[in-house]
This record gives sequence, structure tokens and C-alpha cells, in this order.
Amino acid sequence: MAKLKITETVLRDAHQSLLATRMSMDDMRPILSTMDKIGFYSAECWGGATFDSCIRFLDEDPWERLRILRKEMPNTKLQMLFRGQNMLGYRHYADDLVEYFVQKSIANGIDIIRIFDALNDIRNLETAIKAAKKENGHAQVAISYTTGDVFTHEYYVNYAKQIESAGADSICIKDMAALLTPYEAGSLVKELKNAVKIPIQLHTHYTSGLASMCIIKAVEAGVDAVDTAMSPLALGTSHAPTESVVAAFMGTEYDTGIDLAALGEIREYFMGLRKKYLESGLMDQSMLATNTKALIYQVPGGMLSNLLSQLKQAGKADQLDEVLAEVPRVRKDSGFPPLVTPTSQIVGTQAVFNIIMGERYKTVTKEFKGMVKGEYGRTPVEIDPEFRKKILGSEEPITCRPADQLSPEFDKMKEEAKAYVDDPTVEDILTYAMFPKVAPGFFEKQRDRKVGVDAVHADKVNKVHPV
Repeated sequence: MAKLKITETVLRDAHQSLLATRMSMDDMRPILSTMDKIGFYSAECWGGATFDSCIRFLDEDPWERLRILRKEMPNTKLQMLFRGQNMLGYRHYADDLVEYFVQKSIANGIDIIRIFDALNDIRNLETAIKAAKKENGHAQVAISYTTGDVFTHEYYVNYAKQIESAGADSICIKDMAALLTPYEAGSLVKELKNAVKIPIQLHTHYTSGLASMCIIKAVEAGVDAVDTAMSPLALGTSHAPTESVVAAFMGTEYDTGIDLAALGEIREYFMGLRKKYLESGLMDQSMLATNTKALIYQVPGGMLSNLLSQLKQAGKADQLDEVLAEVPRVRKDSGFPPLVTPTSQIVGTQAVFNIIMGERYKTVTKEFKGMVKGEYGRTPVEIDPEFRKKILGSEEPITCRPADQLSPEFDKMKEEAKAYVDDPTVEDILTYAMFPKVAPGFFEKQRDRKVGVDAVHADKVNKVHPV
């Protein structure tokens, strides 16, 4: 057994889980060179919601963030999360944009791209896998883990074989809703290791309080790498603490090789940030609590709070139990989609409408109709033709890969971006393509900031010193 590899998530998923992805580059930068010396297998530091958060809330160029991370951490593999054909946005994009984005991500510093699809539709991952391989990047494909009658080990083994055949370099079990239990983690890893030759990594959250136990059983079953977070930003909806996992395997055949004492300086730094985030209100204490409701309702924690919020707005908060009972029925009707972004929001909102309207599917959301139509890809189970007809009416379902219906977009996006950026770079065009409503305001702020800097510089240059 080779040493256990650790992917540190404190620079991405940990703060996405606990403080809505608001950690700034200024907060990260002082500790990066110290983290670089630790010997992490990789640092998950980009992608996911970080791109959106950078331009929407932090007024940071996410591409510049990546270049800084690369410069400050030359010895550590940098890793990102990528939503397949959705990239980092919220719709399917044409293949040319996906290829450009992967190419530029690797060119600016990314080593490992973790690619996933909400429906586990391998067709939505193939373009990104090929693009990553073409650029000599590591293509890790994540299985969106969920529970339910159809999600057997046979289902996951079959998907893992598809992933390996598609050219992936490794597989990640992505348990974003903390639905894994320890013995299930062990048996699933064992079956996957027997079925495929490429490495297996485990990503699980602490929401239900089981993450550390899941990691131990997965490691004993032969998992190659695990995701953890430095303790000040661990637990709750985040991950198992890095220091605890390192300590758990010290002196065993799975020893990570990481010096526990060396992690102390990093812990102290992030404790300071934790205190700052708690005092500012960015970090909510409730996010640090254990919540086993996910295991009972098979509904992710974030989805649960979202459902309650929707019901409160409708003055129907007392109907939460009815909605929770309706969620699995809606999920069954729509082909058993895993409940992850965006499918969790789609299924949950439809369940809310079904209950508060007093009649199932009297009102159908645009997104739910789109999912039933096939706009997001192929669902794990075939949708009943009668139900599909009820939702779609005379509209024909999409049976091909959704992106096959999209024409190349890059040139069009380039022309549109020119309205906001003079001589835009490929990175600027990709930023605009993903967030066409948010990017113009971001570009304007960046331009104003540059004008201000240039004015100060010009003032210094133009000052004449007396002779």
C-alpha cells in the first residue's frame, strides 16, 4: 500500500461550504508558500463557485488568482472543480468554449481538473476529458454519489468503467451531500478498486458527522487519496480535519508522510481567519453543527434550508414534512436524478409547487420541464413516456447529447465581450461567456481601478524635481 495522498480543500471547497466562497486572495496569499512545503498531493483551490464569487462579490480576476496561486505554490499540484459541459456556469456550453476553458485553465496553472456531471451522464464529460488530456492535464472524473433503489454498486461500477474507457486518469467518489456511511464507503471503494485500474479518491463532507469514519474505512479498502480541510475551516458542512486524518494514519502502512507539527503554523494562520469570519458574520456558527437529516430525507443540507426558505416565502412553512415526502416522488417521476447542483434545486422547487398548489404538476417550472425534456442530459433511469408527454405536451424530447445542438460560441462571445473590454484576452472572453450578466460590471470596475492606478503613476512620473 502506497502512502495515502491528501488533497487540501481549504482554498476552495472548505470556504465554499462554510462562508459562501468569500475567502479573498489577500486572505490566502500570506500562507501559500508555507502550504507549498507540506507535501500535499494537491491543493484544491479553483473552480466550483470561486470563479462566480471572484467577479460577483470580491472584484478579483479569477484568472489572476490562479496565476498567483501557481507562482506561490510551485511544488504542489493545483486542482479545480469543473462541471463538465456546464464548466463553471449554469448552462451547457458549446464544445469550443469547453476546449478553450480547459486549455486556459491548464496554461494558467491548473494540474488536475476534477470533472463531474449532475446526472452522471458520461456524454457530458467527454469533451472536457479529451481537452484536459490534449493539454497534458490530469483528468479526474467524479461520480456524483447519491442514494436510492437504482444507485446500487452495480450502477457505480458500470459508471466507473465508462469513466475509465473515456480516458480519465483517476476517479473521485464525490459525496457532496454527506450521504455515505462508513461501511458503505469501504465496500464501494473495494468494488470500484476491483473493477478499474485507475486510482480512486474520496471526497465527502462532514455534514452528517461521518466523514472521518468514512475515510478510515475507505482507506482500509484501498482508496488512493482523500480530501480534507485544515481544522479551523473543517467540520460542519465542510470536510474532515486535515491534521486529524494525518494523525490517524501516522505509523501505519497508510502514513501520509506529512509532518503533523508542520501543519501547526498553517492551523494558527487559519484560526486567525476563522475568528475574523465569525466576527464579521461571513461564517455562521450553525454551519459547523452536525445534521443527520440528510441521511433520513436523502436531501442535501443546503437543499433542506432552501426548501424551508421557499415555503416561508409562501407562508407555508408548516408543510415542510409534506414537501420532504414529495421530493422522492418528484425524483422518481423525473428519472432519479442525483440531488446535486442544479438538479437538487430543480427537483426541490417542483416539489414545493406540487404541495403549495394542492395539485401535482399543476405548475411546472421551466427548469423541471427542461430536465424532463433532456436539456441537461440523460437521467439515470428512463422517464415514463406518459409522464414526459404530460410535462412536455407536443414538444419532442432531446435524446442526443445536449451540446450536440449547440453551435460554436467562441467567436460570438468574443464580439460581445468587445463592448466591455478593449482587445479582450481569451480569458476575458471566457469570463464573459460564463457570466454575461455579471462580467460587464466586473470589467467596468477593473477598468476604473486601472485608470486610478495609471493616474497615480502618471502623477509620480510627471512631478518635476527642482534642479
